[in-house]
Amino acid sequence: MAEPEADSAPVFCPDDRLAYRRSRTRFVPGQGLALDEAYRLAHLPLVAPGHPGVIPATEGRYYTSGRHPRVVSLVLPVPHAALDAAPAHAALERDLRAAPFAHKIAWDVAARRRDRLHATLCGSLAVGPDAAPMVTPEQRAALAVLGPVTVELRGLFSGTVNVGRLYLRVYPECRDGADMLAAIQQIMGRAPSGLTVVGLHALTDDLDPDEAAALSAMIESWWDRPILRLTVDALWLLWATDDQVLDGGVLERVPLTGAAARD
Repeated sequence: MAEPEADSAPVFCPDDRLAYRRSRTRFVPGQGLALDEAYRLAHLPLVAPGHPGVIPATEGRYYTSGRHPRVVSLVLPVPHAALDAAPAHAALERDLRAAPFAHKIAWDVAARRRDRLHATLCGSLAVGPDAAPMVTPEQRAALAVLGPVTVELRGLFSGTVNVGRLYLRVYPECRDGADMLAAIQQIMGRAPSGLTVVGLHALTDDLDPDEAAALSAMIESWWDRPILRLTVDALWLLWATDDQVLDGGVLERVPLTGAAARD
């Protein structure tokens, strides 16, 4: 379970140790924002299936109308009740609803996936119709030794890939100089990414120049503002057949302390 952190004051990794600044969308003054090919293939079919920019399928990619074979990933859960109760998140949502591009946000999709909010740490651990969790006993033991990990969510963020998704950024606890999310990725045999984000909203269309300028300004104004602090004592093995996780669920909790618990 992930719980809001109230009493302790951990140190979080700064931007210069993470990849957010170099991975943010480049807005060009006077120009709009076009949904990129990756988004139009994997996300637009789910949030605006009738849009003329939808890419139903493409050679070499496993998406068909936004769907893909079942995958299992290790993710950091974000409890929607805690996020909903956070005053900063409420303020961000008010800003988004008042923005000139608010009518191009798939609000209904956000509501459908609110109980599966997460940030992916290790994607595609297993792929296919019979995809099963791929966490070894040795990896489970190493994860349990870490103990609960504290993170801070900050927002708003738009990246250079999947342009059209709006995220919260996850700032990991820096414990004895170590990035604790990077430590989890290393235990799982993955390279540290420095880019751990919570998918918050999805756009249903390109933005015109005024709308793009408003989004750019909002991202800048919210960059350093904390949204929510969480202490996470278990990760999720999450299965999904689409990148919005509209069709998906939690297979298992993987504790960062104690014994594993299956749902």
